[in-house]
Amino acid sequence: MQTLSPPTSNALNLNHVIRTRRLGPTRLSVKCAYAFEPASYGVGSSRADWQSSCAILASKVVSQEQASSADKNGGTADHVASVNGHKAAVSDFQLVPIGNLEANNKPLPPKPLTISDLSPAPMHGSKLRVAYQGVPGAYSEAAAGKAYPNCEAIPCDQFEVAFQAVELWIADRAVLPVENSLGGSIHRNYDLLLRHRLHIVGEVQLPVHHCLLALPGVRKEFLTRVISHPQALSQCEHTLTKLGLNVAREAVDDTAGAAEFVAANNLRDTAAIASARAAELYGLNVMADGIQDDPSNVTRFVMLAREPIIPRTDRPFKTSIVFAHDKGTSVLFKVLSAFAFRNISLTKIESRPHRNRPIRLVDDANVGTAKHFEYLFYVDFEASMAEVRAQNALAEVQEFTSFLRVLGSYPMDMTPWTPSSPRH
Repeated sequence: MQTLSPPTSNALNLNHVIRTRRLGPTRLSVKCAYAFEPASYGVGSSRADWQSSCAILASKVVSQEQASSADKNGGTADHVASVNGHKAAVSDFQLVPIGNLEANNKPLPPKPLTISDLSPAPMHGSKLRVAYQGVPGAYSEAAAGKAYPNCEAIPCDQFEVAFQAVELWIADRAVLPVENSLGGSIHRNYDLLLRHRLHIVGEVQLPVHHCLLALPGVRKEFLTRVISHPQALSQCEHTLTKLGLNVAREAVDDTAGAAEFVAANNLRDTAAIASARAAELYGLNVMADGIQDDPSNVTRFVMLAREPIIPRTDRPFKTSIVFAHDKGTSVLFKVLSAFAFRNISLTKIESRPHRNRPIRLVDDANVGTAKHFEYLFYVDFEASMAEVRAQNALAEVQEFTSFLRVLGSYPMDMTPWTPSSPRH
């Protein structure tokens, strides 16, 4: 899979310590990130760890007025800043200027994380900070907006970065995809749910509406390739053929990133599959609208927070758990029976390799050694942990398993949805 890194990307990347970005003709801000690798199945970083690691950034940094004055005097990103009371050139901290995205008088994407955003939690009346994977215009950004209207969306370049942003108090919530009605489960995020200690506090289901985007003035006969996320390419395969686009199809990291790449590099022979919002953000033309092969294309996202919510019984709730057993998959029937006997419906069951012990060996002197693959099981069921039947079911499940963890008990997304018809 090709990885695109256009120069205008604003995604939060924990591989860089700090970088700057122009927000306007006279304003300079700094965003920070901190590399963090929790142990497998370990607990995330505490607030004290985060504060210690970001201490140098939480100190006095050059004021906005000084930055504004420097810009007015023709200064550059190499002006002198005061950090922890010491004079130092900004270049000493490997600050990377990023170009202004206000070309063609278009509005900027959501502003990136700044040093003033590193407070423990939003104060009353301030916006909730929500991390998502991708760049502005991604479907994940739309899901974040649906889950938390009027939030401050924080783009992250990887799923794990979004988890870490919440753990390190850089963001208050994360909204990440876990499954698609056509493409199936996003396995990476199931693994990260177990690796990190965030809690599922809600879900949101977003219909996926793909568009074919290209630079203004480009016609279909000029195209030699189409780029997008692998699932987007597969979901539009038949429609692209009907449009006569028998051209090369290349996979990239995400849909909005594909649109950004086409615009940033002025590629007049390349089209991207992305959302209509991505076309608006990056100045592209919508050549074809609603090009998904199947109108029943929906992605389910989960909302993650540092603390769980209090389960209730006055509305439909869903609970997500993960469990394993020392003796392999033979316990699965007993676990499922605990829910069936209490008339609890399951909406999802997913198996993932047990990373701590992927293979179980069973020695038999007469036959030899049998090798069994070990799995963790993720289950979603329609019941609230406030209900006695759900509590009794998990009490019984615990008797059969060696590991059990409740990932969250949260309200179900009950918003109405109507499949969209493809329009070309």
